[in-house]
Amino acid sequence: MKIVITISIIIAGCFRLLGQSQVPEKYLNFALENNPGIQAKYKAFEASLQEVSKAKSLPDPGLSAGYFIWPVETRVGPQRIRFSLSQMFPWFGTLKARGDIAALMAEAKYQDFLDATNEVFYNIAVVWYMLYEVNKKQELELDNRNILESYKTITTRKFASGTGAMSDVLRTDILLLESMTNLNILETKANELVTRFNLLLNRDEEAEIIISDTLDLDQSIELTISDTALASNPRVKEMNYKIAASQKNEKLAVKQGMPELGIGLDYVIVGERSGMDFTGNGKDILMPMVSLSIPVIRKKYKAAVKEAVLMQENYKLQKMDVLNSLKEKYESARFEMNQRKALIVLYKKQARESEQVLNLLFSSYSNSGKAFEEVLLVQQQLLKFAKQEVEATAMYYTALANLRYKISGIAPFFIENMKGKKIKTNDNDK
Repeated sequence: MKIVITISIIIAGCFRLLGQSQVPEKYLNFALENNPGIQAKYKAFEASLQEVSKAKSLPDPGLSAGYFIWPVETRVGPQRIRFSLSQMFPWFGTLKARGDIAALMAEAKYQDFLDATNEVFYNIAVVWYMLYEVNKKQELELDNRNILESYKTITTRKFASGTGAMSDVLRTDILLLESMTNLNILETKANELVTRFNLLLNRDEEAEIIISDTLDLDQSIELTISDTALASNPRVKEMNYKIAASQKNEKLAVKQGMPELGIGLDYVIVGERSGMDFTGNGKDILMPMVSLSIPVIRKKYKAAVKEAVLMQENYKLQKMDVLNSLKEKYESARFEMNQRKALIVLYKKQARESEQVLNLLFSSYSNSGKAFEEVLLVQQQLLKFAKQEVEATAMYYTALANLRYKISGIAPFFIENMKGKKIKTNDNDK
């Protein structure tokens, strides 16, 4: 069976189905070439390719030599030394079956590599969206701090002029302290996420990361996925290859229970008979040989056939379990996306209405110097709604990443750019 190392797209039109990735592709490509987990899986795939040649090879020929301590006398002289060369040949089609099995298992290893790549891509996306969330919250908190500082200036001026209360100044100071604490926590969280992200890419832990300013919901995304797309998931395809390999293994077990043919050649060095002169005196012996192994003990071959049948059933059950798991994850991700989309709409509406209320209350406070506590309350509500919208947006795209990578298996789209080339490695020998 031919092993194809070049990459093929496994889900046609999946970009159209699930929208373009918000995570810059340069990070995914960098991880593809540098993440040690991905590299290890690819090395395992390359190693499995070597099994094909090994499986299709004949067993090593045998060479033996013997010295007659007590020479065996023959008509032409005593036998001194014997050399034997032999080669066994499996039953017809056995080597091809072994090669096919090794090739199918190599294909399964390749799907395992794709699945590992999808997992890393998903983890990268999760951390990237978390970074987006933290960055937006930092911006919101900075805006909130600036607003509170302006409030403090106003309340201090009103208190000095006798039109405001000292409690308004103190309330503003309390919220300013809370805001500074939140900013410090967000900064610590951002540093931790930057380290996690760069470790996934296997690069310097403090390397700069580009994060989008905004993430707008793509209304064109259709939350539907076909059975064909699920069947193209690397984990499902891996099971398909293993099922095919176990079917070949069943046939191989039958062939291994057939006789093996051996051919050989014996060469015997013969000494001359002393005191005699005749034709052929001391002539060496050359003897071709044929051997046949007879597999009379059938128990182990029957067990091998049974084992192959049971492994087929095992892989079929695993495949069913994987498909059920993918469908379950798909439904969960779809629910998460729909839920977050609805919440985003809600938070936007609440923020707009809160902003209108805030403007009215602030105008009233500017005129009367009263009800400042309500101004602060609405201001903090507005901040809360803005943060919740950011959280919902990040969770929406995290669920989308779950659909794109772990369920649909989108990694081959990025590997497609490397068609006809092997993936780069960090191997110092290359």
